[in-house]
Amino acid sequence: MAGTTVDRTGTGTDAVGGHGASRYVLRTATACDLGGARAVMLDTVYRDLKSGYVPRWHADIIDPETAYLRPERCTLLVVEHRGEIVATGAVRDRGPQAPPNPQWVADRFPSGTTAQLCRIYVRPDHRRHGLARQLVRELGEFAARAGGYTALYLHTDPAVPGAEPFWRSLAREVCDERTLPGGGQGIVHFELPMPVLGAADTPAQ
Repeated sequence: MAGTTVDRTGTGTDAVGGHGASRYVLRTATACDLGGARAVMLDTVYRDLKSGYVPRWHADIIDPETAYLRPERCTLLVVEHRGEIVATGAVRDRGPQAPPNPQWVADRFPSGTTAQLCRIYVRPDHRRHGLARQLVRELGEFAARAGGYTALYLHTDPAVPGAEPFWRSLAREVCDERTLPGGGQGIVHFELPMPVLGAADTPAQ
């Protein structure tokens, strides 16, 4: 996708000081962006998710090129502000696996036909500017254009401040593992509506 400029004027001052609108450019990541994207992701898993780097969960963070840039039906988007990557969002072409997820959730969202939204992270200083919502919108449209996807899925950790209400405002709950015997992993699974392509859009063949 070409870069999309997202202006957030707020009170008329820049989000990080100065005057005028805060300009954010949302675009598809290139190889040159991977260092900045990786830094946003790693900072988030250590600071917000508090899990730290776990190889079986976070291999895509270490090698986002293989995970997102090379496969045709996957993507990594970044938001740039004043030359710095401040937000990320991705689509992967596989659904949740069982275990550790409930088998019925994995069966409902099989790999290949499920577009999974992931790594939608925004640096703290750049939150509340609508960046996450814009990322979700663009990622959904990518999945619709890619063709072959019948479901748009994600899961979130409700222990992360703001995560659960944000996703409940956009998506429909499929499974709240906190209600399962033993509490499961404590995460919540969601499904989003697949965007309808406009007349000018055609799915990839």
